[in-house]
Amino acid sequence: MRPSASVARALIARHTQLQEVPGLPGLQLHLSDDVLTLWHDVQLATEDPDAPIPFWAFAWGGGLALAHYLRDNPDVVAGKRVLDLGSGSGLCAIAAILAGATSATAVDVDPIAAVAIAQNGRANGVRVDVVADDLLDGLSPDADVIVAGDLWYEQAFGERATAWLKAARQHGTEVLIGDPGRRYLESDAFTKIAEYEVRSTTDLEDLARTRAWVYELKP
Repeated sequence: MRPSASVARALIARHTQLQEVPGLPGLQLHLSDDVLTLWHDVQLATEDPDAPIPFWAFAWGGGLALAHYLRDNPDVVAGKRVLDLGSGSGLCAIAAILAGATSATAVDVDPIAAVAIAQNGRANGVRVDVVADDLLDGLSPDADVIVAGDLWYEQAFGERATAWLKAARQHGTEVLIGDPGRRYLESDAFTKIAEYEVRSTTDLEDLARTRAWVYELKP
């Protein structure tokens, strides 16, 4: 069952707190500190025992690396239209707007993520457009830059994402990704351009500081 916006807002209010993102002063997200309880409540609210992990309630390593990179290199997105694929919390889309992007569109298939992204945008005083849909079987988007963090945790999805990003790159769109060493990243397709020490906010991963990298998709 697709949850209503009011149900999504209730889940966000019940399970998250607005707080500063580790290592990114001034950037706030609604974050949870209990993934299993939240995940269970999402399954109940959607009447779906196979509901995906609530990625939107956490800051993940790849997204954190990208957000750091955009803060350190605002010229990469300044004055450009940005699309954040698999946006989750909206972290990278928000970071892009704060770095000077003219617009940012956050794409995520999770309808609760769409609500969370809108709330996180407002919390940071920026507008983020949201698309709650799977774009990977369609044409490349009308954007100057695509950013994507932590999409390579599962093989089939990672392969679809890489193929779609390659198609976008062939049409002239710049592609930047963040990744903390996921198994299914096709590393030969990317050039490493930055490395960061980050700390994820979910206990599904090592909460100690770890390394994550920013890559550029090769032409």
